[in-house]
Amino acid sequence: MRERTIAIHFVRAALRGPQRHGHDCAAPLRQAGIQPALLDQPRARIAPEQFARLIQLLWESLDDEYLGFGRSASKRGTFAMMCHTLIHCRTLEKALLRGTLFYSLFPDAPAIRLDVDGDWARLTVDDSSLWDPDHFLVESLLVIWHRLGSWLIGQRVRIEEATFTYPEPSHASEYELLFPCRREFSRPVTCLCFHSRYLHMPLLQDERTLKHFLQHSPADLLARPDGGDSLVSQIRRLLGRDCNHWPDLDNVARQLNTSPQTLRRRLREEDSSFQELKDNLRRDLAIYHLGRNELAIQDIAEQLGFSEPSAFHRAFKKWTGLTPGAYRSQES
Repeated sequence: MRERTIAIHFVRAALRGPQRHGHDCAAPLRQAGIQPALLDQPRARIAPEQFARLIQLLWESLDDEYLGFGRSASKRGTFAMMCHTLIHCRTLEKALLRGTLFYSLFPDAPAIRLDVDGDWARLTVDDSSLWDPDHFLVESLLVIWHRLGSWLIGQRVRIEEATFTYPEPSHASEYELLFPCRREFSRPVTCLCFHSRYLHMPLLQDERTLKHFLQHSPADLLARPDGGDSLVSQIRRLLGRDCNHWPDLDNVARQLNTSPQTLRRRLREEDSSFQELKDNLRRDLAIYHLGRNELAIQDIAEQLGFSEPSAFHRAFKKWTGLTPGAYRSQES
């Protein structure tokens, strides 16, 4: 329930490839519980499980794990077969190298490369062969490979830097969910940089755990935002522990062993604020409850700490462009 919601931008971006190939996306949207009208609301957001379901449905309808963004299709099951080829490797480095070798056997596949230079490793994706106007596939590949690697060794691989060949896009504010690290745009390559010590770690997974993993992957890897260990993510976790009693900034600062002044300054450095974090968590919890029809709108407003339903209505419309009632009707 605490997972962050996903901006409608990523839904529109994911549909660009199928639409390019003439596919009618209305049915997959509705099967995923996403009303097509939400695409016209630039501030709308959806639940992670809705996004994962949509991606799975699009893969099925296109029989293409590249969703129409590549020069040629990557048939369903390709990712699973790649995972089977690397699951018996002894270390993460061996596994990633075998995975990149596997995809290099397909001439039209976007090139994925692992480079190691002393203490640092870089996972690079070459998107020059893609029709990817919103950078959806290249960002998806980075996210999937990073989270696959983390799953293989049983711990999160901390990304130190993410670089992108393209200028900072309009949806860059969402990158904290995808790449919780330092981010640089208009750079020579699109890659993730992390400490090479992870590459020497043994794989903790086997064919038994892989079978369960592949039931929902890589769609769930893509849909599950990575909070990481950034300051923003730490504060969000503290706020989410008990949303019936929202801690104030002084209380959160004490729990993080810092002063309120330092906390405010560090949040400014991350282009955020304490109030913005509270609003975003309230927004995501509201979307969660509105999509389940278990609570009346007035009860949701009370749970989120609003003194009256009208204040909740105004806030939710500011967040998403829709009133709570309109959003619930879109979801039904």
